[in-house]
Amino acid sequence: MHTPLSTELFWLTLAILMTALIWVPYIINRLVEHSPWPALMNPQPDLRPKAQWAERLMRAHDNAVENLVIFAPLVLTLHVLGVSTATTAAACAVYFFARLSHLLLYTFGVPFFRTVAFFIGFLCQMTLGLTILGMV
Repeated sequence: MHTPLSTELFWLTLAILMTALIWVPYIINRLVEHSPWPALMNPQPDLRPKAQWAERLMRAHDNAVENLVIFAPLVLTLHVLGVSTATTAAACAVYFFARLSHLLLYTFGVPFFRTVAFFIGFLCQMTLGLTILGMV
């Protein structure tokens, strides 16, 4: 039997899936630049991507993982506590789109707006945390 997800768990699942897929364009770029065998071996320092977007994409991936480590426990804590409000649902949706924007802006090298997207995601995390503490 399938139990419908809360809005918060839905957006968490999308954020996890997005984070899980970020590496795919990087690997495709490695395959194109270096051919399959070198691309699929352990990364070597001299086989850095020639395409700067690919290097930025991997840094964006690292950042997405680092932030997922904060976002996921907050959402799961809300779920365990049985807390689901319009504010928490909106914060989770906005978080997802802020992280998607951050990923794209980081990959394409757009500095100022990348930071704005990151900060919006941070505010969403703080909203969830403060809700858990009963401060929102």
